[in-house]
Amino acid sequence: MVYMSKKLLYSFILLLFTISISGQNIQLSDSAKVSLLTNTPWDQEVYALFGHTAIRIEDPQNSLDVVFNYGIFDFDSPNFMYRFVKGETDYMVAGYPFSQYLSSYKSRGIGITEQVLNLNQNEKQNIFDALVINALPENRIYRYNYFYDNCSTRPRDIIESNIDGKVRYYPREIKRIESYRYFVHNCVSAQPWVKFGIDLVIGADADKDLTEKQKDFLPANLLRSYKEAIIEGDSIRQRQLVSEERRLSEQVSTTQSKESGFLSPLVVGCILLVISILISYTQIRKSSDLLPRIFDFLLFFTAGLAGSIIFFLMFFSVHPCTSPNWNLVWLNPIQVIAAIFFLIKYSSKYVYYYHFINFAVLILFLLAWFLIPQRLEIAFLPYVLALCVRSGVIAKRKKHLIY
Repeated sequence: MVYMSKKLLYSFILLLFTISISGQNIQLSDSAKVSLLTNTPWDQEVYALFGHTAIRIEDPQNSLDVVFNYGIFDFDSPNFMYRFVKGETDYMVAGYPFSQYLSSYKSRGIGITEQVLNLNQNEKQNIFDALVINALPENRIYRYNYFYDNCSTRPRDIIESNIDGKVRYYPREIKRIESYRYFVHNCVSAQPWVKFGIDLVIGADADKDLTEKQKDFLPANLLRSYKEAIIEGDSIRQRQLVSEERRLSEQVSTTQSKESGFLSPLVVGCILLVISILISYTQIRKSSDLLPRIFDFLLFFTAGLAGSIIFFLMFFSVHPCTSPNWNLVWLNPIQVIAAIFFLIKYSSKYVYYYHFINFAVLILFLLAWFLIPQRLEIAFLPYVLALCVRSGVIAKRKKHLIY
């Protein structure tokens, strides 16, 4: 993917280049090549952790060497963050010189693999024409969807809808479920907090086994699928989809992880759990409510904010695989209201009722941990237990104060 700043010069150059191509009405020569370009992940930006895909059209006789990129977006567009959370992010496709594409990614140490496609002249021309039409100003913007419609699936669909025949994949023999969550975990394994956040917001549907075509949402999977894929036509003859594969740029390790093992979500959660236990012990021994009240406000208010995000994604966003999400059981928006109430009426009977119910729900949630049809990360456990400990202690203590 390419981040497009608010500097209009870059967009203007892309637009002029696309218009110049369409205006020429180029007929590709016999020496033209159509290639799939696959970039390795880049760990310096979250959006680049998953790699990237583009299509290259190379025709020396027409002095043409252009890349069509479906991964261009603009952080500075109006309401970008709100629309991103809601799942209404608009991306765009543009064609620009291959030399610019290569130098941009090579300078960052990103590897690029080129798969030259085994196409006839008519197929090459149809793909090129379809790309040019897609990149016109009135067509270039599309509604991005991370799992279903992205910078990897768009090139795949353009290629497969403009060939004479049908692409057939050869599925690998696997002994495990390969789900959206599984592939996302592979991409973000070196970023534990990113992994933790993603696991909070994607729900049970992200754990379903995928078809071979669904796996193509990830550029590396599409690259792998195309290695062995064949084109089946109306006749008995078949042909390999890829005629040649080569490396255009080698990946340079740039890992500069700022997340040490000590600050991982699991360790931080364990520290939070220990603090919860210590505060509970102090509260029971000294009958002091000031520090526990402040701690409970911060703990439950933060949990409520996280729950509000999950609730919004489940019921108001169009993001895939966010509903149902069982994390809403221990992170829910009600905790925001409850936390505010702790500051006002810490000894109220309503506080007791809330903590009693919350404690019971969390206990049931923990007992059913392995029965829930959604993969729940072990890193969630100390956070759930911290909430459970606080609700359990307060419910027991407030009962004696009220009755």
